[in-house]
Amino acid sequence: MAKPRYLALADQIAAAIENGKLAPGTRLPTHRAFATQFGVALATATRTYGELERRGIVVGEAGRGTFVRDMEIPLTIGMQQTAPDGQVDLVFNMPSATGDAEMLRAGLRRLALTGDIEAMLRYQPHGGRPHERRIMAGWLEGTLGAIDPDHLLVTSGGQHGLTVTLLGLLKHGDIVAADPLTYPGFKSLAALQGIDLLAVDGAGGVMDPDRLDAACKTRPVRAVYLMPTVQNPLGTVMDLPTRLRIIEVARKHDLLIIEDAAYAFLECDPPPSLCALAPERTVHIGGFSKSLATGLRLGYVIAAARHCPRLIEAIRATTWNAPALISALVTGWITDGTLAQSQDTRRQDGAARQQLLRAAFGTMLVLSHPNAGFAWVPLSAGGRAEPIVTRLKSQGLSLSGADAFATTAAVPQALRLAFGGMETNAAAKAFGIIHQSIQDAGTLGA
Repeated sequence: MAKPRYLALADQIAAAIENGKLAPGTRLPTHRAFATQFGVALATATRTYGELERRGIVVGEAGRGTFVRDMEIPLTIGMQQTAPDGQVDLVFNMPSATGDAEMLRAGLRRLALTGDIEAMLRYQPHGGRPHERRIMAGWLEGTLGAIDPDHLLVTSGGQHGLTVTLLGLLKHGDIVAADPLTYPGFKSLAALQGIDLLAVDGAGGVMDPDRLDAACKTRPVRAVYLMPTVQNPLGTVMDLPTRLRIIEVARKHDLLIIEDAAYAFLECDPPPSLCALAPERTVHIGGFSKSLATGLRLGYVIAAARHCPRLIEAIRATTWNAPALISALVTGWITDGTLAQSQDTRRQDGAARQQLLRAAFGTMLVLSHPNAGFAWVPLSAGGRAEPIVTRLKSQGLSLSGADAFATTAAVPQALRLAFGGMETNAAAKAFGIIHQSIQDAGTLGA
């Protein structure tokens, strides 16, 4: 039986994409031009394009046309969270909104029409362009207090900020205290740098200062890594008395404090940052991937003057400088209010999906920040995460257990869900499936 014409045409276009005749980013003809080119009806051309979109190899953009997708970049890195193999990705948190692409186009148009665009083609100062450092410092003043722009260094994202901090200020074999559950990117970076992580217990993602003090008396701890405002993965916010006590212990044992503020913008009324409370020993690291877009790799490190030369040397050795095009985009969005609007959108997005999550899980235990696009689901005694993860994968959902987050030898049994930017109906459906799967296993914490 002959294959329908639209499917045969879709196969033909797909083959041209697969063999490289149609490169990623190629704009396909309009439906009408395609119909004329292949001698088919307009309806057939429309069905052909629909089939190509269904296969995930082209993408239609309203008002712009249909483009060949870059198949090396999974859809999880873009606006949708459906992986190429049909899995709904709840592993990586990728906040997004429907207006993000237009935000980028507007920003690029602004850069193309104003300023010294040729300067962006040249090497930049290692720590960032002075006027952009001033803009970032002014923006952060509302949450961190007065910042000397000379103490703020521009990096290629928050992860790069962590990299230059460890590379510039610590050495192989140093011991860094951290929460028992912490950011996997810091774990992998510490392992790469030969830095030992020492888990210090606390309660619900908040380190116990007295346990930190005791650990420093028995081990030569050099630094402490914390996410005091919206901790990843638990979403907790450290209160002011605990922050002050942590600083007291750090001063007593001469610890460097590494303050990771990747998700701090989600908390609308945070206590003073560790950077504001102890600027002489805190390295404060932040970025814009969670509040703007994961593909725009720009961040910053704020540190005492004595640390800046080593940090600048580490920036020079790793990336030379952050891309001027990206820093110009972001500082432009700071100035015109786009960043503030984007942060508010991310908070609203997280809050809406948290409500869906709570509705699906009812009274069952979920740990999260009310505005975050991620949550932690601990399993009850005897429960195991791996069988649940495997079962959910067979149902089209990809999520992670605690292994990636644990700094302890004994890994707790829990599930971590990431859902920033997920379409509302897809999120609600996924939460229902996950809840039912855990119930079926009889392992959800009470």
